[in-house]
Amino acid sequence: MSAIQVEHISKNFAHAKALDDISFNVSKGELFGFIGPDGAGKTTLFRILTTLLLPDTGKALVNGLDVVKDYRKIRQDIGYMPGKFSLYSDLSVEENLNFYATVFGTTVSENYDLIRDIYAQIEPFKKRKAGKLSGGMKQKLALSCALIHKPSVLILDEPTTGVDAVSRLEFWDMLKRLKNSGITILVATPYMDEAGLCDQVALIQDGKLMTISSPSEVIKTYPWKLYSVKSDDIFRMLNDLRMFPGIHSVFAFGQAAHISFKNEGIEENAIHRYLENKGHTGILVSPAVANIEDCFMELMIK
Repeated sequence: MSAIQVEHISKNFAHAKALDDISFNVSKGELFGFIGPDGAGKTTLFRILTTLLLPDTGKALVNGLDVVKDYRKIRQDIGYMPGKFSLYSDLSVEENLNFYATVFGTTVSENYDLIRDIYAQIEPFKKRKAGKLSGGMKQKLALSCALIHKPSVLILDEPTTGVDAVSRLEFWDMLKRLKNSGITILVATPYMDEAGLCDQVALIQDGKLMTISSPSEVIKTYPWKLYSVKSDDIFRMLNDLRMFPGIHSVFAFGQAAHISFKNEGIEENAIHRYLENKGHTGILVSPAVANIEDCFMELMIK
């Protein structure tokens, strides 16, 4: 049985179509990622699944319950962590956790085992006001509050946005442990590197699903020979590469560019000579292995 079923959901706002005929299933115990940039429709979809927003058309079920008709029951059975920190900043860590436990008719001690690994990292600061916590600590507190009533489905909207790289890694380690305990997790992120940590990923852009598959299967669909290219002037290099005969795509990728060609016969030394003739120095050209970000960009230019 699916934990989440979405069938032909659409949602319009005054001047934009936020979701356009979205359909997907999330299996019980699965870690399912929604990957896409800001404004892609992730938050709108999650607000519908958490019964905070009504769809214009279509149907969505969470554990077999309809998000419109059965919203009260669904709210008792899901944990939700919105993108913006939404706990009470003037309450302490301990007070926030106790408050959310009380709202759901439970106690911290009753379900402490579920949050032990997470809460233990912030428990030394339990008397500190939530508004005074660092980004990573706020994240851990919000996750603890979302879990304290022992939900079967956890919905997280860009939970690692704005936190440091170490906290991001720690957070995803926590999600893996929660998944292994049987909790179904739906997570949205703008970070492509986090996609590889999910069982299934859905790439979304402008309210439309572009593809749904496992990360490894998504990467296998990349159709081009790919190169990583560097020079001492990356911005001028990007513009010059876009003028290379037979070029298919050029995208900045950290301190390098990832490029592909319509003609697969083009080799590294041809790219190197082209950039030398354009006056570039410090040129490095090497074959690259496509990742989720390359696949996402490819889907966008189709």
